[in-house]
Amino acid sequence: MSRPKFEIAQIIEKFGDEFVQKHRPNTWQLRTLHALRICRTAALGGHKEQCDHCGTVRYSYNSCKNRHCPKCQASRQAFWMEDVRERIIDTKYFHLVFTVPQCLNELCLLNSHKFYSLLFSSVWQTLRAFGYTHYGVESGALAILHTWGQNLSLHPHIHCLVPAAGLSLRGSMKKIGKKGKYIYPVRKLSIDFRSVMMKKLKKQLELAGILPDYRQTVEQAWSKNWVVFAEPSFANVERVIKYLGLYTHRVAFSNHRIKSIGEEKVSFTYKDYRDGGKQKLMSLSGVEFLRRFAMHILPKGFVKVRFYGILSNRYSKQMAIYRKPSEKVEGESSRERLLRLTGFDATCCPRCKKGRMHIVEIIPRIRSPVPFLFQRKTINDCNSDR
Repeated sequence: MSRPKFEIAQIIEKFGDEFVQKHRPNTWQLRTLHALRICRTAALGGHKEQCDHCGTVRYSYNSCKNRHCPKCQASRQAFWMEDVRERIIDTKYFHLVFTVPQCLNELCLLNSHKFYSLLFSSVWQTLRAFGYTHYGVESGALAILHTWGQNLSLHPHIHCLVPAAGLSLRGSMKKIGKKGKYIYPVRKLSIDFRSVMMKKLKKQLELAGILPDYRQTVEQAWSKNWVVFAEPSFANVERVIKYLGLYTHRVAFSNHRIKSIGEEKVSFTYKDYRDGGKQKLMSLSGVEFLRRFAMHILPKGFVKVRFYGILSNRYSKQMAIYRKPSEKVEGESSRERLLRLTGFDATCCPRCKKGRMHIVEIIPRIRSPVPFLFQRKTINDCNSDR
Protein backbone atom coordinates (compact mmCIF):
# COMPACT_ATOMS: atom_id res chain seq x y z
CA MET A 1 0.00 0.00 0.00
CA SER A 2 1.37 3.42 -0.98
CA ARG A 3 2.26 6.00 1.63
CA PRO A 4 -0.71 8.29 2.39
CA LYS A 5 -0.54 11.93 1.37
CA PHE A 6 -1.97 13.15 4.67
CA GLU A 7 -1.47 11.94 8.23
CA ILE A 8 -3.09 12.45 11.61
CA ALA A 9 0.25 13.87 12.76
CA GLN A 10 -0.30 16.83 10.40
CA ILE A 11 -3.75 17.46 11.88
CA ILE A 12 -2.30 17.42 15.40
CA GLU A 13 0.48 19.78 14.33
CA LYS A 14 -1.92 22.25 12.74
CA PHE A 15 -4.91 22.23 15.08
CA GLY A 16 -3.46 20.84 18.32
CA ASP A 17 -2.96 24.08 20.21
CA GLU A 18 -6.47 25.30 19.45
CA PHE A 19 -7.88 21.92 20.47
CA VAL A 20 -6.12 22.08 23.85
CA GLN A 21 -7.31 25.60 24.53
CA LYS A 22 -10.90 24.79 23.70
CA HIS A 23 -11.39 21.26 25.11
CA ARG A 24 -8.63 20.90 27.75
CA PRO A 25 -7.86 17.18 27.28
CA ASN A 26 -6.24 15.26 30.13
CA THR A 27 -2.50 14.68 30.29
CA TRP A 28 -2.72 11.08 29.05
CA GLN A 29 -4.54 12.21 25.91
CA LEU A 30 -1.91 14.90 25.40
CA ARG A 31 0.94 12.41 25.76
CA THR A 32 -0.70 10.13 23.20
CA LEU A 33 -1.27 12.92 20.68
CA HIS A 34 2.32 14.07 21.18
CA ALA A 35 3.60 10.54 20.50
CA LEU A 36 1.59 10.33 17.27
CA ARG A 37 2.88 13.73 16.18
CA ILE A 38 6.58 12.87 16.48
CA CYS A 39 6.31 9.24 15.32
CA ARG A 40 9.01 8.37 12.77
CA THR A 41 10.62 11.80 12.94
CA ALA A 42 14.10 12.89 13.96
CA ALA A 43 12.72 13.69 17.43
CA LEU A 44 12.74 9.96 18.25
CA GLY A 45 16.10 9.22 16.66
CA GLY A 46 16.82 6.46 14.18
CA HIS A 47 19.60 5.23 11.94
CA LYS A 48 21.27 5.73 8.57
CA GLU A 49 21.38 2.70 6.25
CA GLN A 50 23.37 2.04 3.08
CA CYS A 51 22.97 -0.60 0.39
CA ASP A 52 25.94 -2.96 -0.04
CA HIS A 53 25.20 -3.27 -3.78
CA CYS A 54 24.30 0.12 -5.22
CA GLY A 55 25.24 2.43 -2.32
CA THR A 56 21.73 3.84 -1.83
CA VAL A 57 21.39 5.72 1.47
CA ARG A 58 18.20 5.64 3.52
CA TYR A 59 17.31 7.33 6.79
CA SER A 60 14.90 5.45 9.04
CA TYR A 61 13.43 7.06 12.14
CA ASN A 62 12.07 5.23 15.13
CA SER A 63 8.35 4.72 15.68
CA CYS A 64 6.41 5.83 18.75
CA LYS A 65 5.01 2.28 19.28
CA ASN A 66 1.80 3.80 20.61
CA ARG A 67 -1.22 1.53 20.20
CA HIS A 68 -3.31 4.45 18.93
CA CYS A 69 -0.87 5.28 16.13
CA PRO A 70 -1.98 4.22 12.61
CA LYS A 71 1.67 3.93 11.51
CA CYS A 72 2.81 1.46 14.18
CA GLN A 73 0.44 -1.47 13.82
CA ALA A 74 1.55 -3.57 10.84
CA SER A 75 4.43 -5.54 12.39
CA ARG A 76 2.75 -5.67 15.80
CA GLN A 77 -0.33 -7.17 14.16
CA ALA A 78 1.69 -9.91 12.48
CA PHE A 79 3.52 -10.79 15.71
CA TRP A 80 0.31 -10.76 17.76
CA MET A 81 -1.42 -13.09 15.32
CA GLU A 82 1.34 -15.65 15.80
CA ASP A 83 1.35 -15.22 19.59
CA VAL A 84 -2.40 -15.66 19.90
CA ARG A 85 -2.18 -18.96 18.01
CA GLU A 86 -0.72 -20.39 21.21
CA ARG A 87 -3.71 -19.16 23.24
CA ILE A 88 -6.79 -20.25 21.31
CA ILE A 89 -7.94 -23.81 20.79
CA ASP A 90 -8.32 -25.41 17.37
CA THR A 91 -12.06 -25.40 16.77
CA LYS A 92 -14.79 -23.38 15.06
CA TYR A 93 -15.72 -19.97 16.49
CA PHE A 94 -18.85 -17.85 16.61
CA HIS A 95 -18.66 -14.06 16.23
CA LEU A 96 -20.90 -11.97 18.50
CA VAL A 97 -21.00 -8.18 18.92
CA PHE A 98 -22.37 -6.59 22.08
CA THR A 99 -23.38 -2.93 21.76
CA VAL A 100 -24.96 -0.43 24.15
CA PRO A 101 -27.48 2.36 23.40
CA GLN A 102 -26.10 5.73 22.36
CA CYS A 103 -27.73 7.40 25.38
CA LEU A 104 -25.10 5.71 27.61
CA ASN A 105 -22.28 7.64 25.93
CA GLU A 106 -22.79 10.37 28.51
CA LEU A 107 -22.00 7.92 31.31
CA CYS A 108 -19.08 6.47 29.38
CA LEU A 109 -17.42 9.89 29.15
CA LEU A 110 -17.71 10.36 32.93
CA ASN A 111 -15.19 7.59 33.56
CA SER A 112 -14.31 5.56 30.49
CA HIS A 113 -12.03 3.15 32.41
CA LYS A 114 -14.83 2.03 34.74
CA PHE A 115 -17.43 1.98 31.98
CA TYR A 116 -15.35 -0.20 29.65
CA SER A 117 -14.39 -2.54 32.51
CA LEU A 118 -18.05 -2.87 33.41
CA LEU A 119 -18.89 -3.58 29.76
CA PHE A 120 -16.32 -6.40 29.61
CA SER A 121 -17.52 -8.00 32.86
CA SER A 122 -21.18 -7.78 31.76
CA VAL A 123 -20.46 -9.45 28.42
CA TRP A 124 -18.55 -12.33 29.97
CA GLN A 125 -21.06 -12.82 32.81
CA THR A 126 -23.81 -13.12 30.21
CA LEU A 127 -21.91 -15.50 27.94
CA ARG A 128 -20.75 -17.68 30.81
CA ALA A 129 -24.27 -18.02 32.19
CA PHE A 130 -25.59 -19.02 28.74
CA GLY A 131 -22.83 -21.61 28.40
CA TYR A 132 -23.99 -23.37 31.55
CA THR A 133 -27.75 -23.00 31.04
CA HIS A 134 -27.79 -24.07 27.35
CA TYR A 135 -24.99 -26.65 27.19
CA GLY A 136 -23.82 -27.33 30.75
CA VAL A 137 -20.24 -26.27 29.99
CA GLU A 138 -17.63 -23.72 31.00
CA SER A 139 -17.37 -21.82 27.73
CA GLY A 140 -14.80 -19.27 26.65
CA ALA A 141 -14.46 -16.01 24.79
CA LEU A 142 -11.89 -13.73 23.27
CA ALA A 143 -13.29 -10.21 23.74
CA ILE A 144 -12.06 -7.10 21.90
CA LEU A 145 -13.16 -3.56 22.72
CA HIS A 146 -13.93 -1.05 19.97
CA THR A 147 -15.12 2.44 20.79
CA TRP A 148 -15.69 4.15 17.46
CA GLY A 149 -18.02 4.45 14.52
CA GLN A 150 -16.91 5.26 10.96
CA ASN A 151 -17.41 9.00 11.52
CA LEU A 152 -15.33 8.92 14.74
CA SER A 153 -18.45 9.11 16.90
CA LEU A 154 -18.40 7.34 20.27
CA HIS A 155 -19.79 3.83 19.80
CA PRO A 156 -18.56 1.43 22.51
CA HIS A 157 -19.01 -2.23 21.57
CA ILE A 158 -17.27 -5.53 22.16
CA HIS A 159 -16.48 -8.14 19.52
CA CYS A 160 -16.44 -11.66 20.92
CA LEU A 161 -15.15 -14.85 19.41
CA VAL A 162 -16.72 -17.78 21.24
CA PRO A 163 -15.33 -21.29 20.64
CA ALA A 164 -17.81 -23.92 19.51
CA ALA A 165 -16.69 -26.10 22.42
CA GLY A 166 -16.75 -26.03 26.19
CA LEU A 167 -15.55 -27.92 29.23
CA SER A 168 -18.26 -30.07 30.78
CA LEU A 169 -18.74 -30.52 34.53
CA ARG A 170 -17.00 -33.90 34.19
CA GLY A 171 -13.93 -32.22 32.73
CA SER A 172 -14.30 -33.38 29.12
CA MET A 173 -14.57 -31.22 26.00
CA LYS A 174 -18.01 -30.92 24.48
CA LYS A 175 -19.08 -29.36 21.18
CA ILE A 176 -21.63 -26.57 21.42
CA GLY A 177 -23.70 -24.63 18.90
CA LYS A 178 -26.55 -25.53 16.59
CA LYS A 179 -24.98 -27.09 13.48
CA GLY A 180 -22.61 -24.11 13.12
CA LYS A 181 -25.47 -21.72 12.42
CA TYR A 182 -25.87 -20.10 15.83
CA ILE A 183 -24.72 -20.62 19.39
CA TYR A 184 -27.33 -18.84 21.54
CA PRO A 185 -30.75 -17.25 20.86
CA VAL A 186 -29.74 -13.62 20.33
CA ARG A 187 -33.03 -12.10 21.49
CA LYS A 188 -32.72 -13.73 24.90
CA LEU A 189 -28.99 -12.94 24.93
CA SER A 190 -29.76 -9.26 24.31
CA ILE A 191 -32.31 -9.07 27.12
CA ASP A 192 -30.01 -10.74 29.64
CA PHE A 193 -27.05 -8.59 28.61
CA ARG A 194 -29.13 -5.44 29.14
CA SER A 195 -30.19 -6.65 32.57
CA VAL A 196 -26.65 -7.48 33.71
CA MET A 197 -25.12 -4.30 32.31
CA MET A 198 -27.74 -1.92 33.69
CA LYS A 199 -27.69 -3.46 37.17
CA LYS A 200 -23.92 -3.08 37.32
CA LEU A 201 -24.06 0.45 35.96
CA LYS A 202 -26.77 1.52 38.39
CA LYS A 203 -24.78 0.14 41.31
CA GLN A 204 -21.68 1.99 40.11
CA LEU A 205 -23.59 5.28 39.95
CA GLU A 206 -25.03 4.66 43.43
CA LEU A 207 -21.57 4.11 44.90
CA ALA A 208 -20.39 7.34 43.28
CA GLY A 209 -23.41 9.17 44.71
CA ILE A 210 -24.54 10.51 41.33
CA LEU A 211 -27.43 8.19 40.46
CA PRO A 212 -30.11 10.92 40.96
CA ASP A 213 -28.31 13.12 38.41
CA TYR A 214 -28.44 10.40 35.73
CA ARG A 215 -31.66 8.57 36.60
CA GLN A 216 -33.32 9.76 33.39
CA THR A 217 -30.44 8.39 31.31
CA VAL A 218 -30.64 5.04 33.11
CA GLU A 219 -34.40 4.80 32.56
CA GLN A 220 -33.98 5.69 28.89
CA ALA A 221 -31.38 2.93 28.42
CA TRP A 222 -33.65 0.39 30.19
CA SER A 223 -36.53 1.25 27.84
CA LYS A 224 -34.56 0.57 24.65
CA ASN A 225 -34.21 -2.74 22.84
CA TRP A 226 -30.58 -3.80 23.02
CA VAL A 227 -29.19 -5.79 20.10
CA VAL A 228 -26.52 -8.48 20.12
CA PHE A 229 -25.29 -9.25 16.61
CA ALA A 230 -24.37 -12.86 15.85
CA GLU A 231 -22.74 -14.57 12.87
CA PRO A 232 -22.40 -18.27 11.94
CA SER A 233 -19.22 -20.05 12.98
CA PHE A 234 -15.90 -19.54 11.20
CA ALA A 235 -14.62 -22.42 9.11
CA ASN A 236 -11.26 -22.96 10.84
CA VAL A 237 -8.82 -21.53 13.36
CA GLU A 238 -6.58 -19.96 10.68
CA ARG A 239 -9.44 -17.77 9.49
CA VAL A 240 -10.18 -16.87 13.09
CA ILE A 241 -6.62 -15.70 13.69
CA LYS A 242 -6.57 -13.65 10.49
CA TYR A 243 -9.87 -12.06 11.45
CA LEU A 244 -8.59 -11.31 14.95
CA GLY A 245 -5.51 -9.54 13.62
CA LEU A 246 -7.69 -7.09 11.71
CA TYR A 247 -9.74 -6.23 14.78
CA THR A 248 -7.16 -6.18 17.57
CA HIS A 249 -4.79 -3.76 15.85
CA ARG A 250 -7.34 -1.55 14.18
CA VAL A 251 -7.10 2.04 15.43
CA ALA A 252 -9.87 4.62 15.46
CA PHE A 253 -8.70 6.16 12.22
CA SER A 254 -6.47 5.30 9.25
CA ASN A 255 -4.27 7.87 7.51
CA HIS A 256 -5.45 6.60 4.12
CA ARG A 257 -8.95 7.89 4.85
CA ILE A 258 -7.81 11.52 5.00
CA LYS A 259 -8.49 13.28 1.69
CA SER A 260 -7.56 16.89 2.51
CA ILE A 261 -6.41 19.15 5.33
CA GLY A 262 -7.52 22.75 4.82
CA GLU A 263 -7.06 25.92 6.80
CA GLU A 264 -9.99 25.07 9.05
CA LYS A 265 -11.42 21.70 7.99
CA VAL A 266 -10.38 18.08 7.57
CA SER A 267 -12.10 15.91 4.97
CA PHE A 268 -12.11 12.11 5.16
CA THR A 269 -13.98 9.11 3.81
CA TYR A 270 -16.31 6.90 5.82
CA LYS A 271 -18.70 4.02 5.22
CA ASP A 272 -22.36 4.82 5.78
CA TYR A 273 -23.78 1.50 6.97
CA ARG A 274 -27.27 2.99 7.09
CA ASP A 275 -27.01 3.45 3.33
CA GLY A 276 -25.75 0.02 2.35
CA GLY A 277 -22.12 0.65 3.33
CA LYS A 278 -21.59 3.32 0.67
CA GLN A 279 -18.36 5.28 0.96
CA LYS A 280 -18.97 8.98 1.53
CA LEU A 281 -16.98 12.11 2.28
CA MET A 282 -17.26 13.98 5.59
CA SER A 283 -15.74 17.32 6.59
CA LEU A 284 -15.09 18.41 10.17
CA SER A 285 -13.25 21.34 11.65
CA GLY A 286 -9.71 20.38 12.66
CA VAL A 287 -10.54 20.97 16.33
CA GLU A 288 -13.68 18.82 16.17
CA PHE A 289 -11.73 16.05 14.42
CA LEU A 290 -9.19 15.99 17.27
CA ARG A 291 -11.95 16.11 19.88
CA ARG A 292 -13.56 13.02 18.37
CA PHE A 293 -10.23 11.25 17.93
CA ALA A 294 -9.25 11.95 21.56
CA MET A 295 -12.47 10.29 22.79
CA HIS A 296 -11.07 6.97 21.55
CA ILE A 297 -7.73 7.20 23.35
CA LEU A 298 -8.04 4.39 25.87
CA PRO A 299 -7.18 4.99 29.55
CA LYS A 300 -3.58 4.38 30.54
CA GLY A 301 -2.83 0.67 30.91
CA PHE A 302 -6.32 -0.42 29.89
CA VAL A 303 -6.40 -3.93 28.37
CA LYS A 304 -8.63 -3.95 25.29
CA VAL A 305 -8.21 -7.65 24.39
CA ARG A 306 -9.23 -10.17 27.03
CA PHE A 307 -9.39 -13.97 27.23
CA TYR A 308 -12.13 -15.60 29.28
CA GLY A 309 -13.14 -19.08 30.40
CA ILE A 310 -11.35 -21.95 28.68
CA LEU A 311 -9.26 -19.44 26.71
CA SER A 312 -7.89 -17.81 29.87
CA ASN A 313 -4.59 -18.59 31.61
CA ARG A 314 -6.45 -20.60 34.23
CA TYR A 315 -7.14 -23.35 31.70
CA SER A 316 -3.88 -22.95 29.75
CA LYS A 317 -2.37 -26.36 30.61
CA GLN A 318 -5.68 -28.16 30.35
CA MET A 319 -6.35 -26.78 26.86
CA ALA A 320 -2.81 -27.33 25.52
CA ILE A 321 -3.74 -30.55 23.72
CA TYR A 322 -6.45 -28.71 21.75
CA ARG A 323 -4.09 -26.09 20.30
CA LYS A 324 -2.00 -26.20 17.15
CA PRO A 325 1.78 -26.60 17.62
CA SER A 326 3.81 -23.39 17.82
CA GLU A 327 5.68 -22.32 14.67
CA LYS A 328 7.98 -19.82 16.39
CA VAL A 329 11.70 -19.97 15.59
CA GLU A 330 13.96 -19.63 18.62
CA GLY A 331 16.58 -16.86 18.49
CA GLU A 332 14.85 -15.15 15.56
CA SER A 333 15.29 -11.38 15.20
CA SER A 334 12.32 -9.06 14.70
CA ARG A 335 13.25 -8.50 11.05
CA GLU A 336 13.62 -12.22 10.41
CA ARG A 337 10.30 -12.91 12.09
CA LEU A 338 8.57 -10.20 10.05
CA LEU A 339 9.98 -11.69 6.83
CA ARG A 340 8.77 -15.18 7.77
CA LEU A 341 5.27 -14.01 8.69
CA THR A 342 4.59 -11.38 6.02
CA GLY A 343 7.15 -11.90 3.27
CA PHE A 344 8.33 -8.31 3.72
CA ASP A 345 12.12 -7.98 3.80
CA ALA A 346 13.03 -4.77 5.64
CA THR A 347 16.71 -5.18 4.68
CA CYS A 348 16.11 -5.32 0.91
CA CYS A 349 17.32 -2.23 -0.95
CA PRO A 350 14.26 -0.25 -2.13
CA ARG A 351 16.14 0.92 -5.25
CA CYS A 352 18.10 -1.96 -6.79
CA LYS A 353 16.17 -4.80 -5.06
CA LYS A 354 19.40 -6.83 -5.02
CA GLY A 355 21.53 -5.50 -2.19
CA ARG A 356 20.99 -5.41 1.55
CA MET A 357 20.65 -2.29 3.67
CA HIS A 358 23.18 -2.09 6.52
CA ILE A 359 23.18 0.36 9.41
CA VAL A 360 26.17 2.68 9.11
CA GLU A 361 25.22 5.36 11.63
CA ILE A 362 22.95 5.68 14.66
CA ILE A 363 20.95 8.90 14.93
CA PRO A 364 20.31 9.78 18.60
CA ARG A 365 17.05 11.20 19.91
CA ILE A 366 16.75 14.96 20.13
CA ARG A 367 17.81 15.79 23.68
CA SER A 368 15.97 19.09 24.04
CA PRO A 369 12.19 18.81 24.55
CA VAL A 370 10.10 19.04 21.39
CA PRO A 371 7.73 22.00 21.94
CA PHE A 372 4.13 20.98 21.75
CA LEU A 373 0.74 21.03 23.40
CA PHE A 374 2.11 20.30 26.86
CA GLN A 375 3.35 23.87 27.10
CA ARG A 376 -0.21 25.15 27.15
CA LYS A 377 -1.12 23.04 30.16
CA THR A 378 -0.45 24.67 33.52
CA ILE A 379 0.95 22.74 36.46
CA ASN A 380 -2.42 22.96 38.19
CA ASP A 381 -4.14 21.45 35.16
CA CYS A 382 -1.73 18.52 35.12
CA ASN A 383 -2.20 17.86 38.85
CA SER A 384 -5.98 17.91 38.49
CA ASP A 385 -5.80 15.23 35.76
CA ARG A 386 -4.03 12.68 37.96
